[in-house]
Amino acid sequence: MQFLICLHINPAVLDALTDDEKTAVQEGHGKFIETLKESGELLTTQALADPSQSAVVTVRGGKTVVTDGPFLEAKEHLDGFYLVDCEDRERAIELAALIPDAGIEGLGVEVRQVMFACGQLEA
Repeated sequence: MQFLICLHINPAVLDALTDDEKTAVQEGHGKFIETLKESGELLTTQALADPSQSAVVTVRGGKTVVTDGPFLEAKEHLDGFYLVDCEDRERAIELAALIPDAGIEGLGVEVRQVMFACGQLEA
């Protein structure tokens, strides 16, 4: 089963961390990636650019409208994700609990099952 483990962050929470805490989070992600590689459960992981670099695209009445910035005004935003292939939801939750962000007040790790995947597209 495939699961998307989404990392939701609040920049204010991250900014409040000490340098040692920030280093521990970064190192924790490195260890987490190694754990997933060793178990064979990691499909991919990506970090996303700051929401200020995003664009929201809507089409209304046949006209494309592009708005800069995130879709919603919120303190938290999607910062990145891990796509894993593991036995079941319980294992995905177990993996999510290993991510350092899960232990920091004000941050969150979301686990969602992938319902459809078409696989790798040929270029």
